[in-house]
Amino acid sequence: MTFRPAPLRAAAVLAAVFIAARVAYRVLFNGTATGSPVLLDLPALRLPAPYAHVVFLGPITAPGLWAAVLSALPIAATILGFGLLNAWVDVSRGFVRLARGGPLQGVARMLVVAWAALPALAEAVASVRLAFRLRGERFGPRALVPVLERTLEHAARIAAALELRGFGSRAFRQGRHDGGAPLLVRDAHFRIADTRIRVDSFAPPAGSVAVITGPTGSGKSTILRGLAGLLSHVDGGGLTGTVQIAGTDRADAPPRDTAGLVGAVLQNPRAAFATTRVRDDIALALELRGVPSSAAKARVLEVADRIGVSALLDRDVSTLSAGEATLVAIAAAVVDQPRLLLVDEPLADLDATARSRVITVLSTLAREHGVCIIVAEHRAAALAPVADSWWTIEGGALVPGTAPSPSAPATTAPAGSWAAAAPDHARTPVLTATHLEVHRKGATLVRDASLALHRGEIVALVGPNGAGKSSLLVALALGEGTGTTSDGGRVALVPDASDDLFTRDTVAGELRSAERRLARRKNGTAVAAGTAAARLARLRGGVHMPIGNQHPRDLSAGERRILAIALQTMDDPDVLLIDEPTRGLDPAARTAVAAALQTAAEDGAAVLIATHDLDFAHGLGARILPMRNGVAPSVEPVPVPEPYVPAPRVQTSVPARAEAQAGASTAEPADVQGARRPHRVRLPRSAELAVLALANLAALAAFCWPLLAAALPQDAAAATPYIALAIAPVAAVAVLLSLDGSVRSAHTAALLGVLAAVGSAVRVASTGVGGVEAVFILLILAGRAFGARFGLLLGAATIAVSSALWGGIGPWTPFQIFACAWVGAGAGLLPRRVRGKAELWMLAAYGVVASYVFGLLLNLWFWPFAVGAGTGISYVAGAPLGTNLSSFLLYSLLTSTAGWDTLRAVTTVIGIAVVGRAVLASLRRVKPVSDGMAGSRGHTVHAPAPSDAATNQQQLTP
Repeated sequence: MTFRPAPLRAAAVLAAVFIAARVAYRVLFNGTATGSPVLLDLPALRLPAPYAHVVFLGPITAPGLWAAVLSALPIAATILGFGLLNAWVDVSRGFVRLARGGPLQGVARMLVVAWAALPALAEAVASVRLAFRLRGERFGPRALVPVLERTLEHAARIAAALELRGFGSRAFRQGRHDGGAPLLVRDAHFRIADTRIRVDSFAPPAGSVAVITGPTGSGKSTILRGLAGLLSHVDGGGLTGTVQIAGTDRADAPPRDTAGLVGAVLQNPRAAFATTRVRDDIALALELRGVPSSAAKARVLEVADRIGVSALLDRDVSTLSAGEATLVAIAAAVVDQPRLLLVDEPLADLDATARSRVITVLSTLAREHGVCIIVAEHRAAALAPVADSWWTIEGGALVPGTAPSPSAPATTAPAGSWAAAAPDHARTPVLTATHLEVHRKGATLVRDASLALHRGEIVALVGPNGAGKSSLLVALALGEGTGTTSDGGRVALVPDASDDLFTRDTVAGELRSAERRLARRKNGTAVAAGTAAARLARLRGGVHMPIGNQHPRDLSAGERRILAIALQTMDDPDVLLIDEPTRGLDPAARTAVAAALQTAAEDGAAVLIATHDLDFAHGLGARILPMRNGVAPSVEPVPVPEPYVPAPRVQTSVPARAEAQAGASTAEPADVQGARRPHRVRLPRSAELAVLALANLAALAAFCWPLLAAALPQDAAAATPYIALAIAPVAAVAVLLSLDGSVRSAHTAALLGVLAAVGSAVRVASTGVGGVEAVFILLILAGRAFGARFGLLLGAATIAVSSALWGGIGPWTPFQIFACAWVGAGAGLLPRRVRGKAELWMLAAYGVVASYVFGLLLNLWFWPFAVGAGTGISYVAGAPLGTNLSSFLLYSLLTSTAGWDTLRAVTTVIGIAVVGRAVLASLRRVKPVSDGMAGSRGHTVHAPAPSDAATNQQQLTP
């Protein structure tokens, strides 16, 4: 256990506030007019009917004040006790333990995903905040849209990772593998939206490395997702023909049922980690299929040593570099000894050293462990020493290709002479920096950077991962850091995460927004319509690019980068900074981006790019500025690792390779071979609904106990408060048990987890007392988009995660869980046919009602504890219902309804009005294809054919 003082401090503050509130109630409602001496003789005022029993103010005596303090001590001590418990107990580790088995495994895994998503959410907020500063806009409610887009993409990647590792599988592999080839594809067609790919014959043998190349958007990722099973079982695409994985028909087996046969590392592996520790993420596949803990730990250590990540096992996944994250993702993909490993763009965003390590690991897995490896990669030349076969996509078909020359540049300079653009160094630079230093959160990111940029010049800042290149660009763009800087005009930055610059849901909307920003910068001077489109057309050159109602995030990677450059150069900046301009781009897209950069330079801007792509920089004729360890120019050259030289390959037959791999697998511990997924009993549908209804009714009775106790016998009425406190957590557990089967889909678990992380962050950041404010916006919109069950679970998960986050778990937690769950579920029960503006009006009205009902319910159960006895608004056991009801309404009006509840209602209405349409569109774009919330028995239910935009979003191809 690790002691965390923050929850105890928060509990101490809350206990002190509770004691002060109890004293205030006694003073305001004639509760201190007992004994002597009289400290303050205030005039008493009896309120009119129906509050005739209430006396406002009155004499304040010392014994009365002391009695108020003493009456508050038991509950204050309870608050402190829970604070101490929260300080010692690591609730997040409890989520992990519950997720390893038991009746709440589905819900617990969703909570683990939520906890793991919090660092990614913080990173998304920081990135979007930076993007808004770079756009020259205030970080406000509209920022929720790009933050949500990023987190939803994060959810889609986590969903794919969970599905590929066996989440929700009801199948268990008896033994290991059959004698079939690792992969056999014949006369197959892979289809999603407008993408159609034909594969006549593709059967790489065990122990080989096959490399697939092709233009951006040609379908490389589509093929890999089809082989992994995501295309036809998750993405909503189609797959026909013969596709067999170790003899298993891909069309009949979803990814979760072939998790032990196929391992996959999808794009951006850092965004797909489903836990917080490296050790836990590598072990996840083993835990999902019920491998005993001791055997799983041994296997993790073995694989980590083989891949070379043993030193990272106890690291938080959020602290990994790009190269480390790729190696950890490979370890997680092969921990269950698959026969087939699919790797999508493993070399993107890696420096030369990290690329060399990844290539060595892939080669070792193929040569020494007999794994069939298929790699889709743009920077394919680096794989030439280890590849056994080359494939490319031409004319919508996967056909044999040829190996690129390792010495050939990845791109060439655009047509035209650079002589005219070469800078005259005798001129005054447009931007200079001397001995610049950048510090953030106590860490030194840039130690000593000096540079000078001239108009029309292109400079390439190169160096290894972690050299400080991105930090230097941000400091130059925002004028941060210490040292000497001077500039002669505006500096524009296109960040690495350039998609964060997009806040509208159409390309046309982005262009119109850019024109309005330009008009504001010109002090209201009108900007001709079409100016932004003309800028985009000039930058994209001969490249066709949709500029209508297509979502910006549905463009290809190259198109998105060019659009971001156009948005950031609307006012002709003097300096253009671009971070990693070629990430995820094929040669044609790199050429298009290079043309855009040349155009910006020809327009007179000084262009500074930070890149790992030296071929791209040399092709532009850029001046190279090396950077290492925060120093630029680096006094020591950037090391170039020696090229990988494979060991001589021992040629063996396919059966021999399969036999060798089978022999290796039989060396597993006996408890791994015999591991079986524990049988999980599911309630019949009718019984599930009955339990759900009864649990919610019991929870409602627990809320309303002060008004129901009068109808009970006197002896029973005295025990009612304690019965209510016991019923609430039992009812919460019953609801979660009945809904645990709804979290069978990996997509549903990931969406719930990531959105719960968003809601938790919003709730913790809100200023609510005993409730939430801005989080209602998310609960209502998500419940509306995904349905009542999703809303119910999201509300419950949001309270669970946020309470664990700030150490606020206590007797009040079950009541908050139900209140928020009902808010989300209620939005899902609203009429489904209402759309457009009417839908937003309906949701806003519901938000007002939900805000006030939420406040009343939370006040009702706690009112007797908050006020105590002896005041005019105290709960009186056995008093008429009307008397107690009038006292409660007065208490609620003064403490919540007129204040926090109204603020909550106003915030919700404004939020839905500002971002409701865009957020609903974002949520509906990623609605789960697998009907996990419909209570299906583990079968995949395909949604109607999605739109191209939605499909591309789910596909997550560059």
